[in-house]
Amino acid sequence: MIKHHPKFELIQAFVNGELPASLSAGIAIHIDMCPKCKKSIALLTEQVAEQSFKEAFLDKFIVEDNEDLETIANLDFDEMIADITDSDEIDSVVTPVVKTVEFNKAAYTLPTVLNNIAIGNTTSVGKLSRARLQLDENEVHSSLLHIQPGGGVPQHTHNGYELTVLLDGSFHDEDGEYVKGDFIMVEGNHKHHPISTNGCLCYTVANGALHFTQGINKLLNPIATFIY
Repeated sequence: MIKHHPKFELIQAFVNGELPASLSAGIAIHIDMCPKCKKSIALLTEQVAEQSFKEAFLDKFIVEDNEDLETIANLDFDEMIADITDSDEIDSVVTPVVKTVEFNKAAYTLPTVLNNIAIGNTTSVGKLSRARLQLDENEVHSSLLHIQPGGGVPQHTHNGYELTVLLDGSFHDEDGEYVKGDFIMVEGNHKHHPISTNGCLCYTVANGALHFTQGINKLLNPIATFIY
């Protein structure tokens, strides 16, 4: 059961089209798996659309004199709406494209939102494998991160934020267990040690490299950018 969701501020920015592509993709992936957030975003989108319509067209119906009143009274609004919505075109059903990715001989079906995004070569370190998504957002890196069973990411913080959306499998850290569909957003000062007992695939976004904080793992800091 999904327990972790985007904050309202993120959902609002998503609906308003204010987020970069990487974060928008993360929310889109989550809502495809989360009925609760899908419903919230649908309602918010409807409210924003209604408000935008009022702002764009309300001034056109401001009545200034009796002549305007007479003109509006003679309008056939049902006919106007019918003209707008009437179309001879036949809607065609487009079959969704199924795109898969393979890590360690296991194939995973990707979320639809990632279908048209180019995926780079896979880099592996121990039980971790990472394939970068080619979104060209400068210091913001988006990736597919695969953790083999029994693997994990050493305890670390980030020099920025970190978003993780679980696409398959599960992992846990100091704050609990995460399952498919969970949306986990943490800030740079958050310290954690993700471990996957049975393996998992994640969509990740980070605007700063990992900073390992424990014991000999500090020696890994120079290669941290290759993981995220």
